[in-house]
Amino acid sequence: MKIKTDEITSVIKQEIEQFASQLEISEVGQVVEVGDGIARVYGLSKVMAGELLEFEGASGTVMGQAMNLEHDTVGAVLYGESTGIREGDTVRATGRLLEVPVGEALLGRVVDPLGNAIDGGPEIQSTETRKLDIVAPGIAFRQPVTEPMQFGIKAVDSMIPVGRGQRELVIGDRKTGKTAICIDAIINQKEFWGTDDAVVCIYVAVGQKESTVASVVDSLKEHGAMDYTIVVTAGASDPAPMQYIAPYAGTAMGEHFMWQGKDGKTPKHVLCVYDDLSKQAVAYRELSLLLRRPPGREAYPGDVFYLHSRLLERATKLSDANGGGSLTALPIIETQEGDVSAYIPTNVISITDGQIYLQPELFAAGVRPAINVGISVSRVGGAAQVKAMKEVAGSLRLDLAAFRELEAFAQLGTDLDAASQRQLDRGARMVELLKQGQYSPYEVFDQCLSIFAGSKGLLDDVDLDKVLAFEQALLDYFKSTKKDLRDKLVEARSFKGLEDEFISAMRDFKSNWVPA
Repeated sequence: MKIKTDEITSVIKQEIEQFASQLEISEVGQVVEVGDGIARVYGLSKVMAGELLEFEGASGTVMGQAMNLEHDTVGAVLYGESTGIREGDTVRATGRLLEVPVGEALLGRVVDPLGNAIDGGPEIQSTETRKLDIVAPGIAFRQPVTEPMQFGIKAVDSMIPVGRGQRELVIGDRKTGKTAICIDAIINQKEFWGTDDAVVCIYVAVGQKESTVASVVDSLKEHGAMDYTIVVTAGASDPAPMQYIAPYAGTAMGEHFMWQGKDGKTPKHVLCVYDDLSKQAVAYRELSLLLRRPPGREAYPGDVFYLHSRLLERATKLSDANGGGSLTALPIIETQEGDVSAYIPTNVISITDGQIYLQPELFAAGVRPAINVGISVSRVGGAAQVKAMKEVAGSLRLDLAAFRELEAFAQLGTDLDAASQRQLDRGARMVELLKQGQYSPYEVFDQCLSIFAGSKGLLDDVDLDKVLAFEQALLDYFKSTKKDLRDKLVEARSFKGLEDEFISAMRDFKSNWVPA
């Protein structure tokens, strides 16, 4: 009987491969100390910084992550309930980094920072995952911001425009409408959903009350915005480690859609709202102090700047070679008594490409949204602004600044000349025109028509309390009687050569308009 050596060799190879796959070598340690979402582990001599750990507790497995590599112990944070973990419990190093599930299955869902559904719906079935914390794409992967991210808010889209791929800080005291602006921006993306310009929105709630998050989700559902939105929440009652990783989890979920274009699919644009990073910094400070890292200014650890910079650097407009997707970041920071020069606000201001500053005094005076256009700025978005908006809003910021100055002067009781009085009247009407109700975003060309009418003086003799009624009637007029003229503007995206026609049409409308 002739023995076939090739067959014997292949069988031996197969046996070796099976043995290799069955053999699992894992490094094991023991819990020395546990509490407040932190554990100290002895025995993991080869563990790496950021490595995922498995804690075998009485109530099941809890995941953790190595944060502090010390001489004979490892300081780890726990991503789950630590009450079931006791001193002496087994800990295994996994050799992996923290990952979250990503993909279409998450759209319309409310999840925790580990990607588990917490909205009462079915378990999320996703085959793909992404690393939670990565190095941001380098300069060669990016291109300048060229497309507008429309908020649907007149004051923002005209004077503080944001482009796709930009990082725009929303900053202000508590209860000044910071979340409202960002929710309006999410709702406004509904008009793009289903087109090549579709925007996937991610709302990350850090340290918020569960009732507040539920209210936001209800508002998004009511306006049909949950179809393209993922809500990631780490509530006020959740452990500090979960609040710390929530913004990174939301960003990783968004990056999946941003990079789709590289795989030959239609690239999706992503809008990420972080509500808010002040609470994330507080959670990170709690972790750091428990891990006995040395405190610095305001008791924050020295690397708290790096915490936010490595998050916000991931916002980008990718080059065409990389698919052309984008991730726009809207971090929210809460100030105390308007103190924008505090540690965390100045950190985030220096990382972002501009800020929308909301002022409590304006909010109390009934100016909604309460945007202070003097301090607010966009360092990028003007390059991506619609041409028609650039034409009408060019002088708007200066006009409003001059109005504020003149208004302060007029309060001294000084008699004003006719020209100053006209400037004061127009400024008051422009402030009124920029007021806008919540959850009522404007289409960009409607905004252009409103501001065009105001800047050309067509509202100067309209009663202040009738300005918004006049504006609404004017926009309806251009959607019905003068639809052909509005269509010309939409096609040309500019008022060039159409100014006289629009002024004439607006005067005709005004002569026949009867206030209610």
